[in-house]
Amino acid sequence: MSSVTVVLPEPLATQLAEAARRPVETAAVLVAGVVRDGRRLRLLGRELHWVDDHHYAHRTATGLRVASAGYVQALRRAEDLGSVAVWVHTHPGGDPSPSKHDRIVDESLQPLFAVRTGQDLYSSLVIAPAAAGACAPLRLTGRVIDDGRELGVQRLWIVGTRFRAVTAADADAGPVPALYDRQVRALGPDMQANLAGLRVGLIGAGGTGSAVGVQLARLGIGELLVIDPDTLSASNVTRVHGAGLGDVGRPKAQVLAAHLEAIGLGTRVEPVVGTIVDQPVAARLRGCDMVFGCTDDNAGRVVLSRLSTYYLTPVIDCGVLISSDHGTLSGIHARVTVLSPGYGCLLCRRRVDLRRAAVEQMDPGERRRLADEGYAPELAGVEPAVVAYTTLVAALAVNELLERLVGYGIDPPPGEILARIHDRELSTNTRPGNPGHYCAEGSLARGAGDREPMLEMTWASG
Repeated sequence: MSSVTVVLPEPLATQLAEAARRPVETAAVLVAGVVRDGRRLRLLGRELHWVDDHHYAHRTATGLRVASAGYVQALRRAEDLGSVAVWVHTHPGGDPSPSKHDRIVDESLQPLFAVRTGQDLYSSLVIAPAAAGACAPLRLTGRVIDDGRELGVQRLWIVGTRFRAVTAADADAGPVPALYDRQVRALGPDMQANLAGLRVGLIGAGGTGSAVGVQLARLGIGELLVIDPDTLSASNVTRVHGAGLGDVGRPKAQVLAAHLEAIGLGTRVEPVVGTIVDQPVAARLRGCDMVFGCTDDNAGRVVLSRLSTYYLTPVIDCGVLISSDHGTLSGIHARVTVLSPGYGCLLCRRRVDLRRAAVEQMDPGERRRLADEGYAPELAGVEPAVVAYTTLVAALAVNELLERLVGYGIDPPPGEILARIHDRELSTNTRPGNPGHYCAEGSLARGAGDREPMLEMTWASG
């Protein structure tokens, strides 16, 4: 394990930032879901349980002692949720570096936390207030003891209506390459470093997906996972960025990956030829900070909707629909929808046809038989597509990432953009999750992390 990221919904991050500004040290237990993706470990914040004032035996600006009664209930809650308990305390002076006493506390808490939660993994965080004018809301350091190995927390990723990346105070962010000078003048050096630290999933490498991928690579995204099951056809070449007629017959994911690597800006691209309705392929997304959905299938959008909740992974889902009548263009509609804590999922927004999603996963012969008998809806055939319109919706989608990182737009930002390109009109809306649904506020699915089966859904393949 070489990479540790703590992911927090905005409300929990706000609580921590406010606590860090108090004049005395403050302690809490963060109940967190766990994600293990190869060499990546992610701790997903689910609940914060603050120590009540009467449980502090000693509390000053430079130290604290807490009676065990102050946190045992939180450990029980972590056990009930199948999650880990992370010990959190603040350093009001502004330095989140752990003290010698903090190390001693960790050594004493580790066995107790393991017994009470049933989890071998132990983690602790030190939170300090951010400097005046800083982009980040707080500063932090953290450590994880996992299977006897000690690891440092590299990053905090805050998700919600806006996104914030916070590099740990003791982690090396590295210099910003000079070639991004023009971009840095707009976004700032801290934001450029944040982009370089992101791992992004891209679902679909066609007209819209390839346009998203090219923009992400030129922005300086650190890692890009490209997933697409199809091969490039001759008719794809007219709108797939980076593709030529010589690429016809090659997997789209590999065509795009080769193009992005040839740009030479250092984005590490991993192509996957497959579909996220297959569980092993969907599992590759667990280590991503965020995902762009550029696929037309309803079944894939069902997966992305659940992924955004269970793994606290923001999804920017986009699509464009061109209407024509016997070769005459009559309408161009585009949509960009953000899935993140605070917004409803694609199902609550009725952006997914569940009947079509079920049909899409059928064997082609069975699908045709049921359609002929009237028991299943016909699937769409070959739809019109034009490079100008797929590229436009891709730009709108990438802008949503930038705006939520930088914060130059209205606050809070809307959850969805609808574009009627033929009328030159944009509209926006925001909708929370339906009460009781997995994406709604207070849902126990939020930040649950790895579960069996993954996303607690039925998979066609295991």
